Amino acid sequence: MQHVEPWKFVACGDKYKMSTTCSIPDTLDHAPLSSYQVLVFSLCFLVAMLDGFDTQAIAYTGPALMTAFNLAPGELAPVMTSGVIGMAIGAMTLGLLGDRVGRRPAILGAVFLFACATLATAFAQNVTHIVMLRFLAGLGMGGATPLLLALAAEYGPARHRGAITTGVLLGLPGGAILGGLLAAKLMPHIGWQGIYVIGGIAPLALLILLAVLLPESMQLQVAKGIHADRVRRTLQRITRQPVPEHARLTIHEQTVSKASVGALFTGGLARNTVAVWLTYLFNWVAWFMLLSWLPTVLKSAGLAADLAPYGTVSVNAVFIACAIPLSILLPRLNTRSILLVMLATGIVVAFGLGLAGQQWPLVFVLIGLAGFGIGGQQLALNYLIVTAYPTALRATATGWAIGVGRVGAIIGSAIGGVVLESVGPSGYFASLALPLILAVAAVMIIRVSRDDSQLSKSYVSAH
Repeated sequence: MQHVEPWKFVACGDKYKMSTTCSIPDTLDHAPLSSYQVLVFSLCFLVAMLDGFDTQAIAYTGPALMTAFNLAPGELAPVMTSGVIGMAIGAMTLGLLGDRVGRRPAILGAVFLFACATLATAFAQNVTHIVMLRFLAGLGMGGATPLLLALAAEYGPARHRGAITTGVLLGLPGGAILGGLLAAKLMPHIGWQGIYVIGGIAPLALLILLAVLLPESMQLQVAKGIHADRVRRTLQRITRQPVPEHARLTIHEQTVSKASVGALFTGGLARNTVAVWLTYLFNWVAWFMLLSWLPTVLKSAGLAADLAPYGTVSVNAVFIACAIPLSILLPRLNTRSILLVMLATGIVVAFGLGLAGQQWPLVFVLIGLAGFGIGGQQLALNYLIVTAYPTALRATATGWAIGVGRVGAIIGSAIGGVVLESVGPSGYFASLALPLILAVAAVMIIRVSRDDSQLSKSYVSAH
C-alpha cells in the first residue's frame, strides 16, 4: 500500500483512506500549534509554579521557624536538607513510575503528595514533624518536575520543544518569586503557618482541575499499545482533522520494553547516561554552592548585610532573562555546544569573582553572568534529555538525571560553609570553577541526536 506522510494523511482525511500509518510525532511536528496543546503546557506550568512555591517555602519561613522552635541556625539544617533529599528520591522514583503507569496518574499523585505534606506542615508541633513532612513534600515536588517536562515535550512539536520545556521549567523560579512576595506581604499577618496553608490548598485546588483536563501522553499510550481510540480523539482535537479508525498509530520507536533504570544502560545508551548524570551532578554542585551561600559570602567579603540579598536577586533575574533566547536557540543548535559555552562562561565568571575583591559593580555584573554561566544550564540540561533518549525512557532518564543533580545540590549546599571557612570569599568564588571544569569533561562525552528515529535504532535492536 502507498505510504503517505502522516501530516498529509491527517490533514486530508479520507482522501488517503488506504494509508496504513499515522505517526504521532510527525503529525505534531507539521500541524499548527493548537489551543489544546497550549492548555496542556499551561497546566504543566501551573504545577511547576506551585511546586516552586512549596520548594522555597522553607526559605521564606526559616527565620520564623527558628524563632518559633528556639532553633540555632545549625539546628535548621535537617529541615533544609530533608526536603532536598526527598526531591532527589522523588525525581528518581516518580520519573520511573511515570514511564510505567503513565504521566498523568504519576503527576496527579505527585501533586497530591506535596500538597498534603505542605498543608500538614502548618500544623506541625515540633521540628521532627517538619523534617518528616518536608521529606514527603520533597518526594512529590522532585517527582513532578521530570513528569511535567516529559509530558509537555511529548505534546509539543520539535520546533517549539525548547521553548515549551523552558517555559514549564520557569514555573519553578516563578513560583519561588511569587512565594517570596506573598511571604513578605502576608507572613506578618498570617504567620509562618499561613504560608504552608496557602502552599497546600492551592495545589489541592489545582488537582481538581488537573483531574478533569490533564491528558495522558499520546506517545506513551501508542508505545504501550493502549487506548488507541482515546489517542485518535486527542489527535483530532489538536489537528481538527479526522483520523480514520483503520489507521495504525505509530511513534518513532516501534518496539518498547518495560521502562527501568537498567534500560538507561542498554542499547548504546550507557555512555550518554553516565555522562548526563555527571554533568547534572557537577553543575548542581556549583549552582547550589552559589545559590545557598551567596549572601553569606558577599557579607563575608565586606558587602553591607542589607545589600547582600541583592546578589541572589541578580542571579535569578539573569537566569529568567536567559530563558527566552535559550528557548529559541535550543531546538536550532546542538545542545551540547550550548552547554559548553555556558560552562566556559561559568568558569570565567568564577575566576573573575575570585579576583574582583570589593569592586562591587564588577562583582554584581559577574554575579549576574553567573545566572547564565552557572545556572542557565538547568534549562539546557532538561532539553538535553529529549535529544539523548527515546520516548519510552524520557521520564525515567529525566528523573534519574535530576535525582543525581539533587545529590549535587546536597553536596554543594553542605560543603559551602567548610569551603568559605577554609579559603575565604575570593577562594570560595574561584572554587566554583572546579565542578564546572568536571562538567565540561562530562559534556564532551555525550552523544545527541535531533531525530527520535536515530535515537531508537540501537535501543530497539537491543530489545
